[in-house]
Amino acid sequence: MADPSRSRGAAAAIASALDRATAIGAWLVVPLALLLFAQWPLRDLVGAWSRDANDAAQWIFAVYVALALRAATRARAHLAAGLAQRGMASAWRRGIERAGEAVCVLPWALFVLVAGAPSTWRSLVGLEAFPDTYNPLYFIVRCSAWLLALLVALQALLDLVVPAHRRATPAPAP
Repeated sequence: MADPSRSRGAAAAIASALDRATAIGAWLVVPLALLLFAQWPLRDLVGAWSRDANDAAQWIFAVYVALALRAATRARAHLAAGLAQRGMASAWRRGIERAGEAVCVLPWALFVLVAGAPSTWRSLVGLEAFPDTYNPLYFIVRCSAWLLALLVALQALLDLVVPAHRRATPAPAP
């Protein structure tokens, strides 16, 4: 049988690496906001490049959301039904959360990973461009959906291996 402290150490290392990637990815909000803000002046004042700014903002947003959803799940800051939150012992609530990870989240994330792998790979290898503008980097949008499923699956596995109340590293602040 595997040593529990070893699996906790590996889980903590993976969680730490994912947290660092998320912290770096949080800075994507700056170019995203600038590109979204620039669309209107580019269209109305310059008369060009607003669609290019929109396309760039789309792939940046896709990567940002993939990272942000994993971070929200880790910090338990996402929207959730309040049924399990009120009037229930914390041990029961944690059990329900772990069961939800094992029965709902992990299988669905694995399904998306497997089902989406061929089309994601074709998009990546073909360096798929945006369909309307033929601007490059649309493949990043597709890869971000696959990345989101991967990050959700990894977080679900981490939550199953080391429950939130036993983690050595705290969740990042929202």
